[in-house]
Amino acid sequence: MNRPVDPTEYLVSRASADTDFRKRLLENPRKTIESELGVTLDEDHPIYVHEDSYRATHLVLPPRNRFSEAEREAARAGAASLEFLRRTLHDPAPPARAPVSGGADKAANAANRRAPAEIGRECIRRGLGFVESTIDGNGAWHCIRFNTVNPRVPRHYERPAFVSALCTLALESSREAGARRIRTATRAYLVDTIEYPGLWRYYRHLPQDLDSTSLCSLVIGSHPWVLLGRNIPQILANRDEEGRFLTWILDDGEPDVVSRFRIEADPVVNANVIAFLGDRPETRDAQRWLESLVMNGRLEDSSRWYPDTVAICYAISRAMVRASPALARIRPMLAEHVLALRDQQGEFGTVLHTAQAVSTLYNIGCLERIDPEHYLNVLQHSQREDGSWPELLAFGDQSAKWGLVGQIGHGSEAITSAFCIEALERLVEILNG
Repeated sequence: MNRPVDPTEYLVSRASADTDFRKRLLENPRKTIESELGVTLDEDHPIYVHEDSYRATHLVLPPRNRFSEAEREAARAGAASLEFLRRTLHDPAPPARAPVSGGADKAANAANRRAPAEIGRECIRRGLGFVESTIDGNGAWHCIRFNTVNPRVPRHYERPAFVSALCTLALESSREAGARRIRTATRAYLVDTIEYPGLWRYYRHLPQDLDSTSLCSLVIGSHPWVLLGRNIPQILANRDEEGRFLTWILDDGEPDVVSRFRIEADPVVNANVIAFLGDRPETRDAQRWLESLVMNGRLEDSSRWYPDTVAICYAISRAMVRASPALARIRPMLAEHVLALRDQQGEFGTVLHTAQAVSTLYNIGCLERIDPEHYLNVLQHSQREDGSWPELLAFGDQSAKWGLVGQIGHGSEAITSAFCIEALERLVEILNG
């Protein structure tokens, strides 16, 4: 069945109208919910159903805030405290490593001995081995925060839930054992960082945001808070007068670093929300906005947080797949946008651009319009001996609206590697017929 946008309200309404369903819901809530909604709930999260009566009333309190009052106060003042920022980032990060050299010669020699799909499969396994070695004991992916203009600004590791979700979604394309282990570990990290009623934030001194919330919800969709739609009212309430989803959730008493800057709708954020909520009346205005950007050729520079058009196309194509038939009518135009991003030599730019372009064309159903062997070689040539791909700018505020700390970039070898693995899985699938 097409799940209701508010599953909790649906279950309560159904129980009010159907005595037999009400009895089953009270006696075996997990089995009944799974059967009714066609889902599988997390086994390690108990489900209880309480029934008010004419003689007893139940008052259900939400869980305590994940953070103490002292922690919340520190976060509220954190943006003005360099010491707080140092503590909430992870560790100083080393300089970026240079891209691999001589890879093309090695790849050419390998190609003479093995089929392209076999080479691609080996690259995937080596890449997964590298990624698995970088995931910390909690299941978190590491990202690096850096200044894209001034390399003298110190680089720091960070481990926001957003990055872990973004990369784990890319690895959903892989059935390799390493990918399954990574997904399991990362999912546990996302569950551990969830805030009631199913929201996430990037930094402690930033408010909760819909980009992090949508991607994390996609990864842990079987968590009861997410599956039962506990976070949906706040997501739907965070729209502008045009029905577009806004990035930040500005609640009273929460950290607020962003209200003095323009709060604007972002195409990638809206695509991610659509991917989570699906093709529903509540997302139609946002869909129409994205469609107008594509049809009118206004994708370039339309995102504050994602500097490359290919990243915007990638997010929209992911929403097409996950929220089908949402955005289906712009499928041909989006394909043309992606293909037009190639330079005179037919390349998409960096290896990260190439990987996202390949996966976008796959999602649209147009991967046959490029040469899979060529782009497999491009990805393979860029891979280092340790299985990694180079650190590249993946996202970040490039508008310099943040004053002295503006033009912040985020990326890591692990992030690039996740997208390259996803693209290789798509290319190997095509090559294997």
